[in-house]
Amino acid sequence: MNTTSQARSFDVAAASYAANRPSYPSELLDAVEELTGFPLEGARIADVGAGTGLATMLLRARGANVIAVEPGCGMASQFRLRLPDVPLVIGDGNDLPLATGSIDVLTYAQAWHWTDQSRSVPEAVRVLRTGGALALWWNDSDSTVPWIDDQDARLRRLFGVGDVPHDAMARFGELPSELGFAYRHVPWTRSVPLDVHLANLATYSDFLVLGKEATNAFFAKEHDVLTEVFPDGMVQERYVVSLAVATC
Repeated sequence: MNTTSQARSFDVAAASYAANRPSYPSELLDAVEELTGFPLEGARIADVGAGTGLATMLLRARGANVIAVEPGCGMASQFRLRLPDVPLVIGDGNDLPLATGSIDVLTYAQAWHWTDQSRSVPEAVRVLRTGGALALWWNDSDSTVPWIDDQDARLRRLFGVGDVPHDAMARFGELPSELGFAYRHVPWTRSVPLDVHLANLATYSDFLVLGKEATNAFFAKEHDVLTEVFPDGMVQERYVVSLAVATC
């Protein structure tokens, strides 16, 4: 399955994505403001690959004037339920439906890796005003935590991938060096019921294309493993948000 089809696979799980995916800590937006050099309040922001609106909601709460760009109709429908008064256009980072020089900050929350950088980089430069900023971030489980590292190993075995986690350095190493990115790492935690933790995992694109039988078998075993780790049924998830900001 190509990356476009895999990205669009989120549409079938949009409701579960909205209900179970983690949001982002307020410290992330503090770091965005530090690296851009101006406040988000009053800024014209386009949140690309907005999904169900997790990042959009936080940006709007900071006082930003946000427009959302989302390619998937299922995700866009969930966005509309959550944020009915926020402007939303169907589109993606490879061909932004935005006017040249119209945006102060272009954000990609967990979405930049779905783009073709040969197209999305010039598009970002086109729509940003002079002095505007491109802000990219990823929310990854902290593999320095033993139980998370163990789970990552089980996931790698399931999907037949190498022993290379999606850590901050891997994220940053894939970015175009000519934009001169500055970087931050923002750790944070959330405590959720075991069923929510597993439902969040089930929204990952790899599971959405794996197939129901193999997915159910994995989660049945994973439920038993994590019940031993967290006997009270509450999973202590730890994340590291990897943030990259370039001023154009």
